[in-house]
Amino acid sequence: QVQLVESGGGLVQDGGSLRLSCAASGSIFSIGTMGWYRQVPGKQRENVATVTSGGRTNYADSVKGRFTISRDNAKNTVYLQMNSLKPEDTAVYYCYGRIRSGSYYGDYWGQGTQVTVSS
Repeated sequence: QVQLVESGGGLVQDGGSLRLSCAASGSIFSIGTMGWYRQVPGKQRENVATVTSGGRTNYADSVKGRFTISRDNAKNTVYLQMNSLKPEDTAVYYCYGRIRSGSYYGDYWGQGTQVTVSS
């Protein structure tokens, strides 16, 4: 069994910062790409940022220059540092990891954490 547990969401003012964390635990053999998605009710899920096991990163245009994704492979944890937050960043943020657990290799998801940016 593999679990991804997120933390760090909350309410912040326009221009503020938050740091999200997501720790994977359980029967893990290896972890490939990890990342963050976000979703607003009634809108399509958006891929915010990804980081490969080698540290290569990719960002949505809407967050480039403001968000930074990183990971600690020893802790099986991925982070999302969010600076200069805007009201349009308000969403539920989900982390995911492409994980090999036993004979299964696929995507596992966290439960989601709410980020609200007030204007």
